[in-house]
Amino acid sequence: MLSATSITRLTGQGALGWQGQLRGDGLLLTLGALLQPLTAPRSGVVDLSDQSSIDGLYGEPITEWASYELPRGEMLLGAVEDPLRLGAGLMGMIGGLSHLARAGLAVHVTSPFVLPGWNGHLTLELVNTSPAVLRLHRGMPLARLLVFTLEGSRTADPSSHPFYGLQADLKSRYADEFAVGEIRR
Repeated sequence: MLSATSITRLTGQGALGWQGQLRGDGLLLTLGALLQPLTAPRSGVVDLSDQSSIDGLYGEPITEWASYELPRGEMLLGAVEDPLRLGAGLMGMIGGLSHLARAGLAVHVTSPFVLPGWNGHLTLELVNTSPAVLRLHRGMPLARLLVFTLEGSRTADPSSHPFYGLQADLKSRYADEFAVGEIRR
């Protein structure tokens, strides 16, 4: 894991792109402008091998907001305010802030790893596990990203993933990436 001193040095050298805040030895991730609520589909079922079924899970994106009330038991996708660029030898790991977890907000509930070559806005998965409605505010700190260096050989083009960092679309692209024929039934 890299220290704040190493992160600052790599940012100055251009190997790491980050204009947001550091907190301790991690990057402080704050809630940005784009939110994507999840809604119950008409059928009540989402077929994860069918992209149109997955797309039906999402409500209209929200871009104009100062605060948002997240109902109990619901999930919301939120873009991180500052974009991130990781060089080929760097990766990150997202962790929620424990203060928010103690109030019932689960931040980035799965897949905490950010792979080498990431370039764009991260998307956080926010779930309200509290017995109360939780009010979120634009720009509030939600998580931190720890940065690590990789050892050994690396892929030639780590940024070739087709869905990396697209701020305009926070939705899952699972069925677009993993064709139905690849799924065992």
